Amino acid sequence: MIDSRAARHFDFLLVLFAACLVVYGGLLIYSAQLSEHPGGVNLAHPLTKQLVFAAFGLCLMFAVAWLDYRVFGQMAVGLYVLAVLMLVAVLVIGDSAYGSRRWFTFAGQQIQASEIAKLFVIVALARYLADRQARIKEVRVFLISLAMAAVPAALVLAEPDMGSAMVFGAVWVGMVLMAGVPVRHVLALGGMAFSLVPFGMLVVLGEYQRERIRLFFDPNSDPLGGGFNILQGEIGIGSGGIFGKGLTEGSQNQLGFLQTSTTDYIFSVLGEELGLVGAIVLLLLFTALLFRGIRAASISSDQFGRLIATGIVMMILFQVFINIAVNIRIVPVTGIPLPFVSQGGSSLLMLFAALGLLEGIVLRHRKLEF
Repeated sequence: MIDSRAARHFDFLLVLFAACLVVYGGLLIYSAQLSEHPGGVNLAHPLTKQLVFAAFGLCLMFAVAWLDYRVFGQMAVGLYVLAVLMLVAVLVIGDSAYGSRRWFTFAGQQIQASEIAKLFVIVALARYLADRQARIKEVRVFLISLAMAAVPAALVLAEPDMGSAMVFGAVWVGMVLMAGVPVRHVLALGGMAFSLVPFGMLVVLGEYQRERIRLFFDPNSDPLGGGFNILQGEIGIGSGGIFGKGLTEGSQNQLGFLQTSTTDYIFSVLGEELGLVGAIVLLLLFTALLFRGIRAASISSDQFGRLIATGIVMMILFQVFINIAVNIRIVPVTGIPLPFVSQGGSSLLMLFAALGLLEGIVLRHRKLEF
């Protein structure tokens, strides 16, 4: 809980930047769904659902911020076990779509287990690393922390969801470096992973994932199938120019050439309709949001809070990079939403829960520096 004096330190800018991103995403979702909902916004419209999830997300954020974030550290083992069990369960009884099995259906809504697992694993890793600061340079601590991230990553990869699996890896790297693990350990592991890429391509990755990599290099080999969205996304962004064609005026978007336009390819909608200027505004909002997360890490006087903030910043940063990189064809297609912008209830709720943890860290420390 928090007292009235601590409440004065609530980071309203963090909430403001997140709200701006949600509104920005709402405009893009409205535009992307205009041809399917020509009558305007109603209760069944994706924009309505997104705003409802955003409202619930804000409530969740305040609830998490009100609790002492260290309480979640006491539940770290249980949260980690729950995350692993959810990821196992989704492989067995989850719903399948677009060649992946990633969701549960509950009360008519799809719940993506990996989105919940990301935050739970961040808390568990933060607790483990913080409790072992005196032994942080030991190889055993390094390897156990790696295993803690590798287990959920492997389960997510089996769905298959390569993008979310990579998020677990990025979060782990950021957190262990912040914890003080020797850089040589991370570099050695990175070298080993790079050397095993050919083996991974042949053995670890499934046919579905290998096909996505093949299409990344040559989308024209299947222009009406797997390469369709890659090509249409490129056309949309390239045609937007500096100022774009105008909101709701993008031909690729409005004529239905762009699939998954409210989720994985929402940045292509932005690029076509709002152009380079719109993309710069989006990146500035994300930069401002992430700096507030870095501020929370710098404020924290305990290692547990510092590591949680680091993990959340890495999670958001890497998801932004992957989503945009897919849209501009820097990396192969992966199903990663653009945080706060893409349509998705599970993602939005857990992102606001993550902001609640950041707010909880800020509220309980007084060393406000910027």
